[in-house]
Amino acid sequence: MPYIRDSFYRGRNFATEEAMATGALTWCSDVAGLRRHSSLEGGAPLAVFRAEELGLLLPLPLLTFELAAWSSPKVGPDCYVKVGRALYSVPWHHIGKNLDARQGQRTVELFDNGSVVKTWPRIEKGRQTDYGDYPPEKVASFMKNPAWCRHKAAELGGAVAEVIAGFLADGALHNLRSAQGVIRLADKYGPGRLQAACRRAIEVGDPGYRTIKGILAASTETETDVKTSVPEAPAHLHGQESLFSHLDDQEERAR
Repeated sequence: MPYIRDSFYRGRNFATEEAMATGALTWCSDVAGLRRHSSLEGGAPLAVFRAEELGLLLPLPLLTFELAAWSSPKVGPDCYVKVGRALYSVPWHHIGKNLDARQGQRTVELFDNGSVVKTWPRIEKGRQTDYGDYPPEKVASFMKNPAWCRHKAAELGGAVAEVIAGFLADGALHNLRSAQGVIRLADKYGPGRLQAACRRAIEVGDPGYRTIKGILAASTETETDVKTSVPEAPAHLHGQESLFSHLDDQEERAR
Protein backbone atom coordinates (compact mmCIF):
# COMPACT_ATOMS: atom_id res chain seq x y z
CA MET A 1 0.00 0.00 0.00
CA PRO A 2 2.79 2.58 0.63
CA TYR A 3 4.09 1.88 -2.89
CA ILE A 4 0.61 2.41 -4.36
CA ARG A 5 0.05 5.53 -2.31
CA ASP A 6 3.33 7.17 -3.37
CA SER A 7 3.29 6.11 -7.00
CA PHE A 8 -0.38 6.27 -7.89
CA TYR A 9 -2.43 8.46 -5.54
CA ARG A 10 0.04 11.33 -5.32
CA GLY A 11 -0.90 14.22 -7.55
CA ARG A 12 -4.19 12.71 -8.71
CA ASN A 13 -7.73 13.88 -7.99
CA PHE A 14 -10.75 11.56 -8.06
CA ALA A 15 -14.41 12.49 -8.24
CA THR A 16 -15.60 9.48 -6.27
CA GLU A 17 -14.25 6.61 -4.17
CA GLU A 18 -15.36 4.17 -6.87
CA ALA A 19 -13.23 6.01 -9.45
CA MET A 20 -10.26 5.89 -7.08
CA ALA A 21 -10.64 2.13 -6.55
CA THR A 22 -11.05 1.43 -10.26
CA GLY A 23 -7.97 3.52 -11.13
CA ALA A 24 -5.87 1.76 -8.49
CA LEU A 25 -6.80 -1.70 -9.80
CA THR A 26 -6.03 -0.67 -13.38
CA TRP A 27 -2.67 0.77 -12.37
CA CYS A 28 -1.74 -2.38 -10.43
CA SER A 29 -2.53 -4.69 -13.36
CA ASP A 30 -1.45 -2.58 -16.33
CA VAL A 31 1.49 -0.62 -14.89
CA ALA A 32 3.04 -1.92 -11.70
CA GLY A 33 2.09 -5.52 -12.41
CA LEU A 34 4.03 -5.54 -15.70
CA ARG A 35 7.29 -4.06 -14.38
CA ARG A 36 10.16 -6.48 -14.03
CA HIS A 37 11.77 -6.72 -10.59
CA SER A 38 15.17 -7.95 -9.62
CA SER A 39 13.69 -9.44 -6.44
CA LEU A 40 11.62 -11.72 -8.66
CA GLU A 41 14.64 -12.64 -10.81
CA GLY A 42 13.50 -10.30 -13.54
CA GLY A 43 9.91 -11.51 -13.50
CA ALA A 44 6.85 -9.28 -13.50
CA PRO A 45 4.68 -9.35 -10.34
CA LEU A 46 1.47 -10.07 -12.25
CA ALA A 47 3.02 -12.99 -14.16
CA VAL A 48 4.52 -14.48 -10.99
CA PHE A 49 1.18 -14.14 -9.19
CA ARG A 50 -0.71 -15.93 -11.94
CA ALA A 51 1.89 -18.68 -12.25
CA GLU A 52 2.59 -19.45 -8.58
CA GLU A 53 0.00 -17.88 -6.24
CA LEU A 54 -3.36 -17.69 -8.02
CA GLY A 55 -4.01 -21.44 -7.84
CA LEU A 56 -3.35 -21.48 -4.09
CA LEU A 57 -5.98 -18.89 -3.17
CA LEU A 58 -9.07 -20.06 -1.32
CA PRO A 59 -12.54 -18.87 -2.35
CA LEU A 60 -14.09 -16.10 -0.33
CA PRO A 61 -16.72 -17.19 2.24
CA LEU A 62 -20.34 -16.89 1.20
CA LEU A 63 -21.05 -14.61 4.15
CA THR A 64 -19.02 -11.62 5.15
CA PHE A 65 -17.05 -11.78 8.39
CA GLU A 66 -19.01 -10.65 11.41
CA LEU A 67 -18.01 -9.73 14.93
CA ALA A 68 -19.46 -11.99 17.62
CA ALA A 69 -19.81 -11.84 21.38
CA TRP A 70 -19.34 -14.94 23.53
CA SER A 71 -20.94 -15.70 26.89
CA SER A 72 -21.65 -18.69 29.14
CA PRO A 73 -25.32 -18.54 30.19
CA LYS A 74 -26.89 -21.13 32.47
CA VAL A 75 -29.97 -23.01 31.32
CA GLY A 76 -32.82 -22.25 33.72
CA PRO A 77 -35.53 -24.64 34.91
CA ASP A 78 -37.82 -23.18 32.21
CA CYS A 79 -35.41 -24.32 29.43
CA TYR A 80 -34.33 -20.74 28.59
CA VAL A 81 -30.92 -19.12 28.46
CA LYS A 82 -30.38 -15.39 28.44
CA VAL A 83 -28.13 -14.05 25.70
CA GLY A 84 -27.94 -10.28 25.54
CA ARG A 85 -31.38 -8.97 26.47
CA ALA A 86 -33.31 -11.90 24.96
CA LEU A 87 -34.27 -15.40 26.07
CA TYR A 88 -33.80 -18.51 23.90
CA SER A 89 -35.07 -22.02 24.60
CA VAL A 90 -32.78 -25.06 24.45
CA PRO A 91 -33.55 -28.79 24.82
CA TRP A 92 -34.71 -29.62 28.36
CA HIS A 93 -31.97 -32.14 29.14
CA HIS A 94 -29.48 -29.24 29.27
CA ILE A 95 -31.25 -27.69 32.29
CA GLY A 96 -28.71 -26.59 34.90
CA LYS A 97 -25.76 -26.55 32.48
CA ASN A 98 -23.66 -23.58 31.41
CA LEU A 99 -23.57 -23.41 27.62
CA ASP A 100 -21.28 -21.42 25.33
CA ALA A 101 -23.31 -18.81 23.47
CA ARG A 102 -22.10 -17.07 20.32
CA GLN A 103 -24.11 -13.93 19.59
CA GLY A 104 -23.54 -12.83 16.01
CA GLN A 105 -25.17 -10.08 14.02
CA ARG A 106 -27.84 -12.39 12.61
CA THR A 107 -27.85 -15.57 14.70
CA VAL A 108 -27.34 -16.90 18.22
CA GLU A 109 -25.60 -20.28 18.47
CA LEU A 110 -25.47 -22.35 21.64
CA PHE A 111 -22.80 -25.01 22.22
CA ASP A 112 -22.27 -27.77 24.77
CA ASN A 113 -18.64 -28.92 24.85
CA GLY A 114 -18.16 -27.74 21.28
CA SER A 115 -21.29 -29.38 19.88
CA VAL A 116 -24.10 -27.19 18.55
CA VAL A 117 -27.15 -27.42 20.81
CA LYS A 118 -29.40 -24.81 19.20
CA THR A 119 -29.28 -22.06 16.60
CA TRP A 120 -31.73 -19.16 16.69
CA PRO A 121 -32.26 -15.99 14.65
CA ARG A 122 -31.04 -13.17 16.83
CA ILE A 123 -33.56 -10.83 18.43
CA GLU A 124 -32.81 -7.74 20.50
CA LYS A 125 -35.32 -8.52 23.27
CA GLY A 126 -38.17 -10.88 24.02
CA ARG A 127 -37.98 -14.65 23.75
CA GLN A 128 -37.60 -17.36 21.15
CA THR A 129 -39.43 -20.59 22.00
CA ASP A 130 -39.42 -24.05 20.49
CA TYR A 131 -41.99 -26.19 22.31
CA GLY A 132 -40.03 -29.24 21.21
CA ASP A 133 -37.37 -28.19 23.73
CA TYR A 134 -39.72 -28.89 26.65
CA PRO A 135 -40.13 -32.28 28.37
CA PRO A 136 -42.86 -34.43 26.77
CA GLU A 137 -45.33 -33.82 29.61
CA LYS A 138 -44.89 -30.05 29.24
CA VAL A 139 -45.40 -30.23 25.49
CA ALA A 140 -48.70 -32.03 26.02
CA SER A 141 -49.77 -29.28 28.42
CA PHE A 142 -48.95 -26.54 25.92
CA MET A 143 -50.90 -28.32 23.19
CA LYS A 144 -54.07 -28.11 25.32
CA ASN A 145 -54.99 -24.70 23.97
CA PRO A 146 -58.24 -22.78 24.65
CA ALA A 147 -60.02 -24.43 21.71
CA TRP A 148 -59.14 -27.88 23.06
CA CYS A 149 -60.35 -26.89 26.55
CA ARG A 150 -63.73 -25.72 25.24
CA HIS A 151 -64.20 -28.88 23.17
CA LYS A 152 -63.24 -31.18 26.05
CA ALA A 153 -65.44 -29.28 28.52
CA ALA A 154 -68.45 -29.66 26.23
CA GLU A 155 -67.92 -33.42 26.29
CA LEU A 156 -67.81 -33.46 30.11
CA GLY A 157 -71.08 -31.60 30.66
CA GLY A 158 -72.89 -28.30 30.56
CA ALA A 159 -71.72 -27.08 33.98
CA VAL A 160 -68.11 -27.88 33.13
CA ALA A 161 -68.48 -26.04 29.82
CA GLU A 162 -69.91 -23.02 31.65
CA VAL A 163 -66.99 -22.93 34.08
CA ILE A 164 -64.41 -23.25 31.29
CA ALA A 165 -66.17 -20.56 29.25
CA GLY A 166 -65.88 -18.25 32.24
CA PHE A 167 -62.17 -18.94 32.53
CA LEU A 168 -61.50 -18.28 28.87
CA ALA A 169 -63.82 -15.31 28.39
CA ASP A 170 -61.17 -12.74 29.34
CA GLY A 171 -57.43 -13.29 29.50
CA ALA A 172 -57.62 -16.77 28.00
CA LEU A 173 -53.92 -17.41 28.23
CA HIS A 174 -53.77 -16.13 31.79
CA ASN A 175 -56.50 -18.56 32.90
CA LEU A 176 -55.51 -21.43 30.61
CA ARG A 177 -53.83 -23.43 33.37
CA SER A 178 -56.93 -23.15 35.57
CA ALA A 179 -59.08 -24.40 32.70
CA GLN A 180 -56.69 -27.28 32.07
CA GLY A 181 -56.68 -28.08 35.79
CA VAL A 182 -60.47 -28.31 36.01
CA ILE A 183 -60.63 -30.64 33.01
CA ARG A 184 -57.83 -32.74 34.47
CA LEU A 185 -59.95 -33.34 37.60
CA ALA A 186 -62.16 -35.61 35.48
CA ASP A 187 -59.30 -38.11 35.26
CA LYS A 188 -59.20 -38.45 39.05
CA TYR A 189 -62.84 -38.04 40.07
CA GLY A 190 -64.72 -38.95 36.91
CA PRO A 191 -66.83 -36.83 34.54
CA GLY A 192 -70.04 -37.23 36.55
CA ARG A 193 -68.61 -35.94 39.82
CA LEU A 194 -66.82 -33.10 38.05
CA GLN A 195 -70.07 -32.05 36.40
CA ALA A 196 -71.81 -32.02 39.77
CA ALA A 197 -68.97 -30.13 41.45
CA CYS A 198 -68.96 -27.48 38.74
CA ARG A 199 -72.74 -27.07 39.07
CA ARG A 200 -72.45 -26.64 42.84
CA ALA A 201 -69.57 -24.15 42.48
CA ILE A 202 -71.72 -22.11 40.10
CA GLU A 203 -74.60 -22.19 42.58
CA VAL A 204 -72.46 -20.85 45.44
CA GLY A 205 -71.09 -18.16 43.15
CA ASP A 206 -67.44 -19.24 43.18
CA PRO A 207 -66.69 -21.38 40.10
CA GLY A 208 -62.91 -21.35 40.57
CA TYR A 209 -60.44 -24.19 40.30
CA ARG A 210 -59.68 -24.32 44.03
CA THR A 211 -63.38 -24.33 44.91
CA ILE A 212 -64.20 -27.14 42.49
CA LYS A 213 -61.23 -29.16 43.64
CA GLY A 214 -62.20 -28.60 47.28
CA ILE A 215 -65.78 -29.73 46.63
CA LEU A 216 -64.54 -32.93 45.03
CA ALA A 217 -62.00 -33.58 47.78
CA ALA A 218 -64.72 -33.15 50.44
CA SER A 219 -67.26 -35.16 48.40
CA THR A 220 -69.86 -32.41 48.82
CA GLU A 221 -70.80 -32.07 45.17
CA THR A 222 -74.14 -33.81 45.74
CA GLU A 223 -75.30 -31.64 48.64
CA THR A 224 -78.40 -29.68 47.78
CA ASP A 225 -78.38 -26.96 50.45
CA VAL A 226 -76.56 -23.85 49.37
CA LYS A 227 -75.57 -21.61 52.23
CA THR A 228 -75.15 -18.03 51.29
CA SER A 229 -74.32 -15.16 53.59
CA VAL A 230 -75.34 -11.60 52.98
CA PRO A 231 -72.77 -9.18 54.34
CA GLU A 232 -74.16 -6.80 56.90
CA ALA A 233 -74.03 -3.13 56.07
CA PRO A 234 -72.10 -0.85 58.42
CA ALA A 235 -74.21 0.72 61.23
CA HIS A 236 -73.93 4.23 59.82
CA LEU A 237 -75.78 3.05 56.72
CA HIS A 238 -78.82 1.78 58.67
CA GLY A 239 -80.27 5.23 59.37
CA GLN A 240 -80.33 7.36 62.44
CA GLU A 241 -82.76 5.04 64.27
CA SER A 242 -80.34 2.14 64.11
CA LEU A 243 -77.08 4.05 64.42
CA PHE A 244 -76.90 3.77 68.22
CA SER A 245 -79.23 0.81 68.66
CA HIS A 246 -76.41 -1.30 70.02
CA LEU A 247 -76.15 1.06 73.00
CA ASP A 248 -79.82 0.59 73.76
CA ASP A 249 -79.35 -3.15 73.66
CA GLN A 250 -76.51 -2.90 76.14
CA GLU A 251 -78.63 -0.82 78.55
CA GLU A 252 -81.51 -3.30 78.30
CA ARG A 253 -79.23 -6.18 79.14
CA ALA A 254 -77.77 -4.23 82.12
CA ARG A 255 -81.24 -3.88 83.69
